[in-house]
Amino acid sequence: MRLLTHNMLASNIKGVTNGFPLRIEVEKAIEKQVDFNPEFLKNMFTKIHWKALVDASRIMGFAELPEEADSSMLESDDFLRNFHHALLELHLEEGALVCPETGRRFPVNKGIPNMLLHEDEV
Repeated sequence: MRLLTHNMLASNIKGVTNGFPLRIEVEKAIEKQVDFNPEFLKNMFTKIHWKALVDASRIMGFAELPEEADSSMLESDDFLRNFHHALLELHLEEGALVCPETGRRFPVNKGIPNMLLHEDEV
């Protein structure tokens, strides 16, 4: 699971008001090389919750993103390459996503998060 995906997921358990961002528990993380596309990154920048991405990338072992970012940084090739690496090349292969409100763990196996809810959570 890419951190791009993580940045879009939230806990939808009935009654949860603060299900984002899901905390990452890493058992196995991998890196997969992806072609660099600056235009894609520039378009995605406004859709990304920056703090959630920074926190997730640090949990995954990548600490090269600044704490805060603004659109002027999109002119920097170094910034774009670090953004690209964190967003698209870091993958949670095995582990879990944890709801910040309930502590409910959603397993991630072979890079696929299982966000299915139990009957009493719907």
